[in-house]
Amino acid sequence: MISAVRPSINYHTTKAEELESIKKTHQESQEKQFVQMLSQVQSAVQTKSQESGFEVQYQEFQNFLKEVGYTGKPIASLSQDEAKVLVSEEGFFGIQQTSERIADFVIMGSGGDEKLLRAGREGAMEGFRQAEAMWGGKLPDIAYETIEKALAKIDDALIENGFSVLDKKA
Repeated sequence: MISAVRPSINYHTTKAEELESIKKTHQESQEKQFVQMLSQVQSAVQTKSQESGFEVQYQEFQNFLKEVGYTGKPIASLSQDEAKVLVSEEGFFGIQQTSERIADFVIMGSGGDEKLLRAGREGAMEGFRQAEAMWGGKLPDIAYETIEKALAKIDDALIENGFSVLDKKA
């Protein structure tokens, strides 16, 4: 009896391709979430531009962006493609660069002092909770990944300075 011949399947290649596909889908999901947020900002700019005080708040927001190092086009003027570049892995508002800005602010501001590192870490978490409240609940996934990376970098700084990552008060 002749048995059917199965083509040889390279298990590792298939898994690697699946992983790449998952990564791509995840990145596209993050980009879509940011584009949705951008669309909301653009709608708010168009709708509220006539309301008193909005233009002042918008200008304050633009000034804040400059303070954190963003020198690109005004956020409300970005196309969807431009917004996708900003939140990509290498983008200014991507997880890596944003988490580094948050963590570096805390780490450099602490001067290596344990109490200041812990206070800065708590401040980052509190700011995140406030962002959730202002957003009305769950933030886009990119925000959770960003704060997770920022907190991990702050925890690494605690360890590098000889401190425990466990809160001694708990």
